[in-house]
Amino acid sequence: MAEEQDDQIEALIREIAQKHGIVVGRDDPIFVLQTINHRLMQDSAKAQRAQIEGLKEEMEALAQRWGLDAKEKSERVLNASLVAGKQAMAQLMEEGTRTSARVLVNELDDLLARLAQPLREARQLAVFNVVASCITLLAAVVALWGTLR
Repeated sequence: MAEEQDDQIEALIREIAQKHGIVVGRDDPIFVLQTINHRLMQDSAKAQRAQIEGLKEEMEALAQRWGLDAKEKSERVLNASLVAGKQAMAQLMEEGTRTSARVLVNELDDLLARLAQPLREARQLAVFNVVASCITLLAAVVALWGTLR
């Protein structure tokens, strides 16, 4: 570091001589200002590095917090979507069940309507058979009574 400062001083002496035509020695009081200036620049650079580091840490914390917030919000949106999807599925299933039940009831009504007429006819036939049997029985009773008398 001392060599670096010596090189800077030599470069400054040459630059002053070239630009202004003045020869200055290493013990010239002007170099006190250069030393002070150099020290201030180093201190300023340290302070800037510290500020940049603090800003970097703050930005990392903000980015992490934003990431967590975004994750929480996306989870809430996802959960709301899942709930809405479940509700929609339940509603569709309920509507499907109702439709299926209506179709089944209609089919059963049609089947019963088709069976009702043959059942009525079978009932009438059974009634006629019972009446005919009663008449046959009555005729047999009359015939038996007529032969026994």
